[in-house]
Amino acid sequence: MKYLAVLGRQPEISIAELEMTNFCTEIDKLGGTQKLAIKLKKKPLDFLAELPEGKITLGVSDYSKGASKKTATVEALKLKKILVRHGRSVRVVENKEAVLSTATSLHNGLSGKNERKIELIKVNNDWYKVIGVQDIDAYAKRDQARPARDAKVGMLPPKLAQILINLCGVLPENARILDPFCGTGVVLQEALLMGYRAYGTDIDERMVEYTNKNLNWLFLERATLAPVCLRQFASQGASVTGLAAQAPRWSQCSRNNQFQVSVGDATSFQWDQPIDAVACEGYLGKPMSQIPVDIKLKEQKQECKAIILGFLKNLVGQIKPSTPVVVACPAWLRESGEYERLDIIDEIENMGYNVNNKSREGLLYHRENQVVARDIIILRKK
Repeated sequence: MKYLAVLGRQPEISIAELEMTNFCTEIDKLGGTQKLAIKLKKKPLDFLAELPEGKITLGVSDYSKGASKKTATVEALKLKKILVRHGRSVRVVENKEAVLSTATSLHNGLSGKNERKIELIKVNNDWYKVIGVQDIDAYAKRDQARPARDAKVGMLPPKLAQILINLCGVLPENARILDPFCGTGVVLQEALLMGYRAYGTDIDERMVEYTNKNLNWLFLERATLAPVCLRQFASQGASVTGLAAQAPRWSQCSRNNQFQVSVGDATSFQWDQPIDAVACEGYLGKPMSQIPVDIKLKEQKQECKAIILGFLKNLVGQIKPSTPVVVACPAWLRESGEYERLDIIDEIENMGYNVNNKSREGLLYHRENQVVARDIIILRKK
């Protein structure tokens, strides 16, 4: 089966075409993917004409080279005109750009769950039907409604936390995920929502208090915080991995069986076992609102490098071979517009890790003009 994934952030949207079978369409587990679509086996007009009776809501996103709001609108109105001529009632979702935003798609119900509310994606001569739209409302609630937040220590987006966990690869059911720099507990929160057990430590006692507060809140609010796709599957009695499916198990056991949080310095702490995977945002240095001068950047790089390498050196003796370790490290914006990363790959390999993405291509996470970006490094113990 051929799928199209729409990735990235506006305005730097990218698409990837995938040939996959048994593909997981639960988009709300995927973090950075905005939309999923499946390639149409027939012409778009023939596909639309075969939809069940009733009013059709139609949106068109045009990712073709040189596409514009006008080209997308023309395609949508052309399809509507022919359908109306054949007796169908059609509402076209207005395009403000060539591509419908995730919010527009979501709030118009074009997520693939209603068979008469359709978003079609055009890429040159190929057409796709959207089968999943990122639930930005659920992400926002999990991020902004948490009782303990602190902008001064950084705000790890839940989507990025999911990406870090997913980059660990396929994990055993009920795996225990360690975050040694847990902060306010975002990685641990997303691990629990994905059906894993969570284990966090942080050198700052206040952060541990925040994490405990947030995870206890998550425990109480879990029914409303699970991604929409998981809530719907669970309501239908399906067996899925995730918070909705795990909710009965959560209510029948101690919360300590699901998560554990302790005060500890990642460069020296002895963690409890088992550790099935490690996903974390390492120390990113001091918050910056302006591009740093060379001497300040040099100081920050030395400090961050010492802490991250110290952590990895401490960790390597406490995990089993092949254990995945995914770390978001800092990278700093320079006057050229490029980001300067930590030069640590050789030292990491000498500690006893395999580095899966030495080039780190495509794994630099940042908003436009953000001074401190996250440079994601994927490791496995040799």
